[in-house]
Amino acid sequence: MAVQTPLRTRRIRRAGRSEESARGLISGADRRRTSVRFSLRSVQTLSLLLLLAFGAAPLYWTFKGAVSPTQELLRDPLALWPDHAQWDNLSRAWNELQVGQYLWNTVVLVTGSVVAHLVVATTGGYVLSVLRPKWATPVRWLVLATLFIPGSISLVALYLTVLDLPGLGISLANSPWGVWLPHAASAFTVLIVMKFFDGIPRELFEAAKVDGAGPFTIFRRIVLPMSKPILAVVTLLTVMNSWKDFLWPLIVIPDTEKQPISAALPRLAETAEQSLLIAGMLLAILPPVVLFLIFQRQIVRGGGGFTGLKG
Repeated sequence: MAVQTPLRTRRIRRAGRSEESARGLISGADRRRTSVRFSLRSVQTLSLLLLLAFGAAPLYWTFKGAVSPTQELLRDPLALWPDHAQWDNLSRAWNELQVGQYLWNTVVLVTGSVVAHLVVATTGGYVLSVLRPKWATPVRWLVLATLFIPGSISLVALYLTVLDLPGLGISLANSPWGVWLPHAASAFTVLIVMKFFDGIPRELFEAAKVDGAGPFTIFRRIVLPMSKPILAVVTLLTVMNSWKDFLWPLIVIPDTEKQPISAALPRLAETAEQSLLIAGMLLAILPPVVLFLIFQRQIVRGGGGFTGLKG
């Protein structure tokens, strides 16, 4: 019996894999045919090349335009490479267009938005998922209902609130707080963090309570360490949304010296050279692209861990 058990286990696994392949569009028997295998690999290779072309072509065109003279861009905008590359366009855009200052403003706004997002999402999700007070269910439905309200409807009311904060009588306009606090109130991030917390075994919380741990200790020593994947996903989503946000920073920060790069580039397009403007665009898109390339493994793991949760 000790010898037959591993053999039977391997047979059962092979049978399971064969059943899974049989349930697919192409069965295992068809995959073993040379013509089907060749066609499948050809389609996969072609699809990968098309995805790379559609994804890399805009980045390449931006890079080519950033190092091209303005006259060449106007004369032959579809050229694969300029005849006389001007690499100093990047430094000129950094200094003459003050791209460095606008990028720093963007980093400040994005960093504050990420911190505000994480604080609200983790504490809100913790209360609704782990603590579960009596009013948790109605609040869940109210938070979900806010997702169906278009942002354009609440834009005027939100702006008036920022101009005169109720109860305090102060204005958050023309300050980073006017961007940080509205970005923190995101129902979507609260809900996905709450769903992730729902997947944490409740036995861990019960055992911690038996050992004398309070709500804050459970949150700090159990929930947060186990939630690194979803926190990475929330951080990435917040960085991407905050980095490209155009309308709200433009409205709430009228001072052009304090605006982020997303609000500054359209204004600079009215007077700047085209080559310098594209160079500024390249410098603006490099940080989020590099950030994604560095943390792509953690992001994929976090997304997979979230989609794998039940209920």
